Amino acid sequence: MKAAIYGYGNLGRGVELALRDAEDMETVGVFTRRDPSALRTLTGIPVLAAADILKYKEDIDILIICAGSATDLPQMTPELAAHFNVIDSFDTHARVPEHFANVDAAAKKEGHLAVISCGWDPGMFSLNRLYASSILPDGKAYTFWGRGVSQGHSQAVRRIPGVKDAIQYTVPDQDAIKAVRSGRQPELTTRQKHTRECFVAAEEGADRAAIENTIRTMPNYFDEYDTTVHFITEEELKRDHAGLPHGGMVIYTGRTGLNKEHNHAIEYDLCLDSNPEFTGAVLVAAARAAVRMHDRGLSGCFTMFDIAPADLSPLSRDELLHTML
Repeated sequence: MKAAIYGYGNLGRGVELALRDAEDMETVGVFTRRDPSALRTLTGIPVLAAADILKYKEDIDILIICAGSATDLPQMTPELAAHFNVIDSFDTHARVPEHFANVDAAAKKEGHLAVISCGWDPGMFSLNRLYASSILPDGKAYTFWGRGVSQGHSQAVRRIPGVKDAIQYTVPDQDAIKAVRSGRQPELTTRQKHTRECFVAAEEGADRAAIENTIRTMPNYFDEYDTTVHFITEEELKRDHAGLPHGGMVIYTGRTGLNKEHNHAIEYDLCLDSNPEFTGAVLVAAARAAVRMHDRGLSGCFTMFDIAPADLSPLSRDELLHTML
């Protein structure tokens, strides 16, 4: 399978490494809107101009789009789905139906196949919520994120006047997790499920009290959470907080029995050293499935819900039956 990468930030590099490890896939190159001559890839794959991508229509089985969900993917994925089979990691949950409809129309018109919202949430967590609720209809799903870096929240802190650099961690509340595991199916507020922790390198002479207050009261980011702010040096920030770890868990509790007397818990837990590298690995598995689905004559937009598990694996059916069933 011939794959290409569109966009070369943290996620693009993660996809590049995942493609390197996929023996059944070949990487055509990475397409960038920047000057190709200014980029060097991790594994030496070619860097090509995004403006020239249509010249490679016959050379690419699947195009993996690595861009942001806020403004890029809503435009890029439908446009590129008109010319290629595509994968993206669109993660604005509330706008998934809208994005799906736009991509579906573009892909079907030209007979291409797209899989959107691939990653771990949405993506792997979505699958686990679906499996659990299908098995235990009398139940409830709880999703916890972290401890991990929230890149969007970190960027929001960096925009505050007086902040030189910053990183923000989302932290699940352990008491909330214990309450969920008890099977009591508690009603939990946003504040009860997660806390936020910020490490800030302030500019010299900046009003730290004002910065902290701005963080704690920031609408849509921090105002609904208990937030701790630590002021550290820029050197400490670079030394101790350079990575992009993340993770989380889906816990689903349900009841069975004549009088619903038996409690059950299903958990799916992720602990990730590198959020973009793991997300890139999910995208590559979905890309493999997309090519197989398209080869069977399917077109239009799909999600992880629509992919048969066997299509994600490089193993043959016989190998799967012998090693994993």
